[in-house]
Amino acid sequence: MAPNFRSLFSRRGRQCTAEETRERVSRLRVSMDEEGAFEDANTELTHLSAVANAFEELSAIVKSKGFNYDLRLEPFCDACSLVSVLFGSLGIAFKFAELEYVSKVNDLAEASGIRATLNNILDFDVRNDSVKTQGSLSRNLRRVRLGIDLIRALFQNFLSLDDCSLKEAASAAYAKTCAPYHAWAIRTAVSAGMCALPTREQLLLRLNETEESAEKEMRRYINASLPIIEYIDKLYTSRNISLDW
Repeated sequence: MAPNFRSLFSRRGRQCTAEETRERVSRLRVSMDEEGAFEDANTELTHLSAVANAFEELSAIVKSKGFNYDLRLEPFCDACSLVSVLFGSLGIAFKFAELEYVSKVNDLAEASGIRATLNNILDFDVRNDSVKTQGSLSRNLRRVRLGIDLIRALFQNFLSLDDCSLKEAASAAYAKTCAPYHAWAIRTAVSAGMCALPTREQLLLRLNETEESAEKEMRRYINASLPIIEYIDKLYTSRNISLDW
């Protein structure tokens, strides 16, 4: 039986905030049995492993079912809600990203009872000509996708060189994934905040990881998030919606 991330990372029907999610992950100690189910154990489920587990589940579904599979919104939001913990670990430099990301995921999660799948979201907004409208679910999905990709790119840069600082990794990741779609004021604020990023050692401490364990979990997330990013992009391009926004 797969883990119920919604029960672990929601509270009274709403998505947890990043702080609440961090608290719950830190309290949860589990291990995987042969069927992939969670059971009580003395092995801690870290922030990174929780995120990697969730995205590997989504990725396995997408890869086995193919692009035509109609991915449900609820499990997608369950996985995405865990990424907010990673934004929070980066400190003040990415506080704006954490707040925006959490807000967009919450909006999508609240809509999951009405718009059951990701395709439903796009179909509704296409019919109403509101895909790119501020506050639309299609626009929120696009922004959540950028957040997923930002963390993926940051991890990729972080692992590329042992002496790569977190500032270098984050700056390059932001410039490639989100900066092209952000206004000048936001880009300026992010640039200024980069100086407040933790060191590699501080980040690993915050995530309760070693260099070795972090590399393993980061690579798992990188590999698992790519099919999800590609799937979301195809939702837009299959409807002749550009990705340059």
